Amino acid sequence: MLIVSSPDQIKTPTAIALGNFDGIHQGHQIVLQPIIQSFQVQPQNDLQPSVVSFTPHPREFFSGGKLQLLTPIPEKAEELSILGIKQLILLAFDRKMASLSPQEFIEEIIVKQLQAKIISVGADFRFGYQRKGMAEDLKNIAGNFGITVHLNSLHKYEDRDRQAVRVSSSLIRQALSKGEIKQANKMLGRPYSLMGKVVTGQQLGRTIGFPTANLALPPEKFLPRYGVYAVDVFLNQNLEQNIIKGVMNVGCRPTVAGETPTIEVHLLNWSGDLYGRDLKVNLLQFLRPEQKFDSVEALKQQITQDCQAVLNN
Repeated sequence: MLIVSSPDQIKTPTAIALGNFDGIHQGHQIVLQPIIQSFQVQPQNDLQPSVVSFTPHPREFFSGGKLQLLTPIPEKAEELSILGIKQLILLAFDRKMASLSPQEFIEEIIVKQLQAKIISVGADFRFGYQRKGMAEDLKNIAGNFGITVHLNSLHKYEDRDRQAVRVSSSLIRQALSKGEIKQANKMLGRPYSLMGKVVTGQQLGRTIGFPTANLALPPEKFLPRYGVYAVDVFLNQNLEQNIIKGVMNVGCRPTVAGETPTIEVHLLNWSGDLYGRDLKVNLLQFLRPEQKFDSVEALKQQITQDCQAVLNN
């Protein structure tokens, strides 16, 4: 996967999906399909199947704040690569970019810079100065340049009340914040994952018989509800036999006077040195909220129950 942030590095001509695509959820995958298929149907053509996003995110640019992301850029690039996207183009969002009218955006960015021949967007796509351009405007203006534009219906799924709900990154964050992992995974179309390097922690887990791998995550990674989770741990992301069941704690460990959030994973029926290795952890089920125990012994008993619950699943 080529990650491009400089216009002169972009491989053109392109077939592009436009949007932020945080999470690469099922709705996003519908938008990506026309771009992926354009390459699969005619792999001999020279169109580069690409995703085009902005950095910083326009909301970050205007608010000055930082967004917590379901898929930070390296993780997003990996998921896009799995789906068949060849390059992730990160356009610099600045005052000049923000001031472009819909017509100017298409002429200067889509046509000249990206040399796009095919565009795919969601039906609610907005673009240009003050987001005045709508999906239909994109189709009409781009059509004048001979560009094919796919407008894709928004993906919906049945929630627990059997109501049709539109899948969105915001809804996924809400579900994760409540510990509703199965709902979040249903919207994503895959398990929500945490990816990071194993670093040295306080090694308190070893002292109570439950050694843990401490994961260092990108600071912008969105964390689910504090608590204990059943997880699958990938020691080698390409080999299924290297998937190990585990119990993960996300939070501040109040029983041992923790102050800053940590992500600690205990691998079941496995031992070895993980320091410095990159792990991928898939969240499968929320087991219980974080809580403060009266003693370390009570904590050990609860962790034993957590581990047994995962093994019995």
